[in-house]
Amino acid sequence: MKKLIALLMAMALVLGLAACGGNGGPAVDGKADFKVGAIYINSKNDTAGYTFAHHNGITTAMKELGLDTDKQLVIVDEVPEDDEQVLSAIDTLVGEGCDIIFGISFGYINAMEKAAGEYPDVIFSHGTGYKSNETNFNNYFGRAYQARYLAGIAAGMKTLETGNNNVGYVAAYGTEYAETASGINGFALGVQAVNPDAKITVKKLGTWADEVNESAFAVELIESYGCGVISQHCDSAQPQIAAENAGVFGCGYNSDMTPDAPKAHLTAAIWNWNVYYRTAMQAAMDCGEASKFVETMGSGAYYGGLKEGFVDVSPLSENCAEGTQAVIDTVKAMMVNGEWDVFSGVKLQIGADGSVNKVDAPLVDNAGNEIVAAGGASVEDSVITGTMNYYVAGVQEG
Repeated sequence: MKKLIALLMAMALVLGLAACGGNGGPAVDGKADFKVGAIYINSKNDTAGYTFAHHNGITTAMKELGLDTDKQLVIVDEVPEDDEQVLSAIDTLVGEGCDIIFGISFGYINAMEKAAGEYPDVIFSHGTGYKSNETNFNNYFGRAYQARYLAGIAAGMKTLETGNNNVGYVAAYGTEYAETASGINGFALGVQAVNPDAKITVKKLGTWADEVNESAFAVELIESYGCGVISQHCDSAQPQIAAENAGVFGCGYNSDMTPDAPKAHLTAAIWNWNVYYRTAMQAAMDCGEASKFVETMGSGAYYGGLKEGFVDVSPLSENCAEGTQAVIDTVKAMMVNGEWDVFSGVKLQIGADGSVNKVDAPLVDNAGNEIVAAGGASVEDSVITGTMNYYVAGVQEG
């Protein structure tokens, strides 16, 4: 009888693991069997920028959850935004037994949507996109515009210190994507809160990563447009290095770029991707099976901000103007507490003494169209993430 009971218990255990683990979905109690897959657009060995920030976020989250990054993480890197190559990378990761696959680049969106249907027992989570299903496919992004605004404050205070009202911005794209438009606009409004006379000139790359032109466009903004501060929405630190070489200043993106340009860099709008990755991995292990992942996460989209610690600015460098930290701390608290947000009909006016005042004023685009009336509520999240296709007043393309 004892042998029979033991046999039945062993069979139940095997069936339970088969139902929750491997290709049947993540194991709730079997952390050792859980495997994470990741598809990167650049090299996993990058030391700064977009892929670096994601890789750091994934490995940090895994360590926080007690997962072994050497044995439980499979990476396919340097995968361009080509559906066939993305699908091939996914096939590789599924073949390696990954329970959840993260794809970090916007252009992976269609391939990941297709794969989610083909592999219903695997979880797919797509960064910066907007598509999802009701079971095993979601998307994640955050309120980068909030961190952009804070970086804009640092840039604006530097323009007052240097007496140069020209600010340059090297962008992957412009108004074609809400992601880039909202980031540019958030940064510009931060600059203008300090220096209403500032002008922001945008040079578009037409791609998310192009180190040669990231540098060349920064040089052009400095030499042809007289820009004294260079910001960016592109993958590498090249714009910040170009700023340092020219003796001007800059605000980076994705990761702290002060080590790359110590004499130029002010601060960077950064992502703490581990906040999301930890949440998603835990949900994947808890949900019991891939088909319940979206239900476990709560919706098809994750959209965190300063409040969740998902976005922030990197530590301010000694290149920043005096008093910058105090102003940023004040404005950050206003956003975290829900007292104010960037795209509303209430603008901030930041005085030379560091005072921060709210003033009812319309949000206007650079063609003179009123987007939000004075005193009006903020632009909706669906616009910020999906349909924002304009620049605010004071922004121009070069």
